[in-house]
Amino acid sequence: MSLYDEGHTVAGWTGFGIATAGSGVVGLGVCTASLPLVAGGLAVVAVSVLVTWILRLAGWGKPPGVRPRGQWGMRVRDAQAREGHPGCVSCRLAGRGRRAVVMAAAAGRSTAAESVPLSPVE
Repeated sequence: MSLYDEGHTVAGWTGFGIATAGSGVVGLGVCTASLPLVAGGLAVVAVSVLVTWILRLAGWGKPPGVRPRGQWGMRVRDAQAREGHPGCVSCRLAGRGRRAVVMAAAAGRSTAAESVPLSPVE
């Protein structure tokens, strides 16, 4: 059994549903040779990306990686979403998670990996 439980979130399923509807409209536009339907369907797909992102930032998505079994439920909100997840592109695009980097730099700690010599010559 997988411990990762990826995609079983309100944000994931809502985005999937909207994107599926948009893809159906695009397909209908292709079959009927209607450029406005194709453009409308592509707009709906773009909206699905934004809705998924907003829901994820609101805590209805979950970060990648192993989570405790108590957080596997679809109705469980992600408590760490407000602060941002380390290494999360979605959080970085929203400007979250940078406070920890700034605070660490202000405290004199380096967040970058230090160089380790690979040979005695270095």
